[in-house]
Amino acid sequence: MAVTPTGGADRPDAGRGGGDLRRWRYFVVLAEELHFTRAAARLRIAQPALSQQIRALERQLGVPLLRRDSHGCALTEVGEQVAAEARRLLAEVDAATTRIRDLVRGRGGRLRLAYTRSARGGRVDALIAHFRAENPEVEVVAETGWTAPNVAGLLAGRLDAAFVRPPVPEPGLTCRIVDTEELLLAVPAGHPLATGRRRLDRAEVVDLLAVMWPRENGPGMFDRTIAQIWPGGGFRLVRQEPDDEQLLRAVAEGDMVAAVPAGRARALTVPGVRLRRFTAPTPTVDIGLAWRRGTTNPAVRRLAALLAAG
Repeated sequence: MAVTPTGGADRPDAGRGGGDLRRWRYFVVLAEELHFTRAAARLRIAQPALSQQIRALERQLGVPLLRRDSHGCALTEVGEQVAAEARRLLAEVDAATTRIRDLVRGRGGRLRLAYTRSARGGRVDALIAHFRAENPEVEVVAETGWTAPNVAGLLAGRLDAAFVRPPVPEPGLTCRIVDTEELLLAVPAGHPLATGRRRLDRAEVVDLLAVMWPRENGPGMFDRTIAQIWPGGGFRLVRQEPDDEQLLRAVAEGDMVAAVPAGRARALTVPGVRLRRFTAPTPTVDIGLAWRRGTTNPAVRRLAALLAAG
């Protein structure tokens, strides 16, 4: 049998302070006790007040929910159906309330996160593992991209946080350093610079044919790499590849060299490539975590706090 509200002052949205939900809670308890006195005691309200609220609920729905007698009450057929629906409604409300409280505390909700293609493992993965362990209720939606698309995703509001290669000059973003790693020179195994244990001097790489990823993928890292390894010029770009793995494969195939972050280069271990270190000052690149300034996402704030705590 369908239950149709009759309208008026007792509509579900009528009143203040969640009165309608309170009536549903009263009715559920009464449906369990089937006795006004016991239900009122359990709810810690006066019995006349409980009776008044249940009658108001019946007027609101336009159907009787109870059969009353001197010994107590019983649910009508409609009352049984309404009680079942009311239990489901209250369970959903309670669950939503818990989720909202967790969200406000940074322990719920969603974190849309982007990694950068040139940095995984180490402190990056450790930070996210720590965050997941402390915030199991947060849904982490992860993807991987270059720094420039990650920055664009943050500015557009499509991402909440992203790992990037600084510098990131956009004024609308905050960026904090997660880790710093050494830049190595990848050379073909048969190249004259592939042998020996000494570190390379910058002068030895001037005018060598080089392969690099497109600058638009991460302008800050691109420029910083060139400035540290070819500070006096002599950078001869002859080929571009989309990522570090392809850079190393290009090195293995010919007489080109490539500057690659140490973590990524050692993790890929492409045959036919040798990795060489430079003399001081050691060239380095940073990996940072960026997010929008003034973000209201508690999950981002908790992630930033974990980073700040070290």
